[in-house]
Amino acid sequence: MALMELTLIPMGTDTTSCSPYIARALDICAQHKNISYRLNPMGTVLEGNLSDLYQCLEAMQEALFEDGVQRVYTVCKIDDRRDKYQSMDQRVQSVEEKQHD
Repeated sequence: MALMELTLIPMGTDTTSCSPYIARALDICAQHKNISYRLNPMGTVLEGNLSDLYQCLEAMQEALFEDGVQRVYTVCKIDDRRDKYQSMDQRVQSVEEKQHD
């Protein structure tokens, strides 16, 4: 399973607010049943098979274009670990267990 962290930035809109566009993109993401996702304040983390993640990202971008956005700037990071499966929560927990108080 791979993780993809992405930030979609709609450009060429009538507002500085991104939340309606991000909500629309997340609606598209929710339709991809093989993908888990978690919204955070600066982006969204998706978990799934790499090819499914790519397809989901494309669908999210296309949805914004269909809604009239003229330009979508996307920042994407991928962690494709193949030696063992770790969920999003397990990866965070592993780091937190190693933190010093």
